[in-house]
Amino acid sequence: MKNIQIILGVGLLFFISCKNDKNSFDASGSFEAIETIISAESNGTIKEFNLDEGDVLSAGERIGYIDTVQTYLKKRQLEAQVGAGLSRKPNIPVQLSALKEQINHLEKEKLRTQNLIAGDAATPKQLDDIEAQIKLLQRQLEAQQSSLSISNQSIGKEVVPLEVQIYQLDDQLQKSKIINPIQGTVLTKYAEANEAATIGKPLYKIADLSNMILRCYITGSQLPNVKLNQKVNVLTDDGNGGYITTEGIITWINDKAEFTPKTIQTKDERANQVYAIKVKVKNDGRYKIGMYGEIKFI
Repeated sequence: MKNIQIILGVGLLFFISCKNDKNSFDASGSFEAIETIISAESNGTIKEFNLDEGDVLSAGERIGYIDTVQTYLKKRQLEAQVGAGLSRKPNIPVQLSALKEQINHLEKEKLRTQNLIAGDAATPKQLDDIEAQIKLLQRQLEAQQSSLSISNQSIGKEVVPLEVQIYQLDDQLQKSKIINPIQGTVLTKYAEANEAATIGKPLYKIADLSNMILRCYITGSQLPNVKLNQKVNVLTDDGNGGYITTEGIITWINDKAEFTPKTIQTKDERANQVYAIKVKVKNDGRYKIGMYGEIKFI
């Protein structure tokens, strides 16, 4: 009988020891990742959409496109309107060439008349008449040049709004390409090829799983001993009743207390209010979103 009591006592102590070791963590929580929902940026039918849930995508990778026929045709129409408008712009050098030619001819006549006057073969009045004609043609040249320049500027301003619309359509054509913006793993696929898309419609959800976040909760008594960039040990079940330990870094500490989530246990057995912290852990594929983990302060 005494031997049985001893055996039971040792077994009880072993059980308590195992239980204390199992709960000897400072805080616990669940793993999460920064999830990004990628949405359509243009309207139309999805013509190509090459991805599946679980695919690992690179940043800048092209995975499909949305129908752009109507946008492209509208751009061609605007380009034709711009071309027609610019064709109405006068060719200033050509239209002024006749007046310039007359002025050059009179300049030569002026020089010839001056030589004749020097030889008493012409009168000063003839020279004055030529100079008056030159001045008149120069004024006409300036007036016509000003008029043609104003006409050119006016036509240029008329086509500016059309050119802006072309830039907008170029932007829409670019946004019709479905380009993955960040590296990560596709978590959820919301659309399929040949479905209609509208601006803002979710296409898929992606997250970078190379680094995971363990959101834990600590009590107010633990808060003074926690600081940013502090290293901690992250513990997860190994499937055999033990733990796998990895190093993590505290990247965020909530400055406001909140009530303890029902599924979270803390070292002080569910205090009324706790503070959330985030621990960044490098993921080798072991950690999954929603998986539970514990931390121990180093």
